[in-house]
Amino acid sequence: MKKTVITFGLISGAISALIGVGTVPFLDKVGAGSTEILGYTTIILSFLMVYVGIRSYRENVGNGEIGFGRAFAVGILITLISCACYVATWELLYFNVSSVHAVMDEYSSNMVKQAKASGASEVEIQAQLQQIERFKKLYQNPFYNSAITFLEPFPVGLVITLGSAAVLRKRKSLDANYAAQGVPISK
Repeated sequence: MKKTVITFGLISGAISALIGVGTVPFLDKVGAGSTEILGYTTIILSFLMVYVGIRSYRENVGNGEIGFGRAFAVGILITLISCACYVATWELLYFNVSSVHAVMDEYSSNMVKQAKASGASEVEIQAQLQQIERFKKLYQNPFYNSAITFLEPFPVGLVITLGSAAVLRKRKSLDANYAAQGVPISK
């Protein structure tokens, strides 16, 4: 299981990392809303390797069989490795590339604009500004930043893992089990 998990986890992580790094030059051109859509599209694309990894394990290690529990274990481990790659890439980008900080500033600015457009009072807007500044300060802590960043892809990976494990589970039929044990089957 280790080889399958590491192989497909790293492939999934490489996909998310490469697309993440490849989009950095365009961050200031696409805007905060489009960045979110692009980010989650990247996450979903990279987690397609969860399905492929479970299927590979079923066919190559399980001789065409895999239960839900084993499929889930394979998938969640691939997800965790992929998430670790995603977090490591984000940490490198966030703390070393200035255009990534600009996206955070734009996102904060958009939140304030939305509050003003919704008719929020000046007190509510100031409270939101204080909350944004508190978040920005917390986000400068690499541990907090890593935890928040991990929470972006993990739920998507969990859903894809559950779905893949359910779809790919495959057991021998009852007749095949009886035949393997030498029990005669009457028809």
